[in-house]
Amino acid sequence: MLPPLISLLTDFGLTDTYVGQMKAAILRVAPHARLVDLTHAVPAQDVRAGAFLLWSAVEAFAEGSLHLAVVDPGVGSARRAVAVRSHRGDVLVGPDNGLLVPALLLLGGLADAVELNDPAWWGPRRSRTFHGRDLFAPVVGHLAAGVPLEKLGRRLERLETPFTFPEPREEGGGSALVGEVLHVDTYGNLITNLPVARLPARFDVQVGDRLVPGAPLAHYQAVAPGELLSLGGSTGLLEVSVRDGDAARVLGVGRGTRVRVAARG
Repeated sequence: MLPPLISLLTDFGLTDTYVGQMKAAILRVAPHARLVDLTHAVPAQDVRAGAFLLWSAVEAFAEGSLHLAVVDPGVGSARRAVAVRSHRGDVLVGPDNGLLVPALLLLGGLADAVELNDPAWWGPRRSRTFHGRDLFAPVVGHLAAGVPLEKLGRRLERLETPFTFPEPREEGGGSALVGEVLHVDTYGNLITNLPVARLPARFDVQVGDRLVPGAPLAHYQAVAPGELLSLGGSTGLLEVSVRDGDAARVLGVGRGTRVRVAARG
């Protein structure tokens, strides 16, 4: 039987050797582990961005997969290191700073959790500044090798939730839905918190002071190059884009920008 897939998400970048060292620490414990890089380009210390990216990816994996996420500005401090099992059966490992929570909720919510406070399952090196290599990676290796979650540390009842993604709100007696930009992807697409399933069949989108009429469109080539458009993205959320361009740059907006959707008559 194949070991579970292990997804990796960090803000380590690829200039230094941090990612390679973390992978080596996993493979030292579980030589046959199967590793999948989600991204190592989370903006440095941006826990919210890492949480969104992890949330956007975990459903692509089979039930029972392992997810190692490290965006950890509090490394070495009093923040807890945790491993949590979702009701779907996946296990997520990382700092208890909100990074894991949106993905955990998407996977059915919290079933079991432990604080990784037992050094018997850590690696041979014990730096206070690189828990990705010295604590989280060895623990994930042990999980991949079949060690039960419950053996890895002290049981927890809940995780810290220092932030949540905002929910859309109704406006104008329900004639409009107001949300915001949650993420700007590598193409400059503005990914909002507005689920396509909650939107009317035809609508106009206002982003900041710009109007994007006639949404949703089926694909990017439905408009001329350089024109704005809005469509349902791969996450099931409404996106605002520029064909062959960068919507964030063209509109001069970013995460947190107000987005309003109103039904067309």
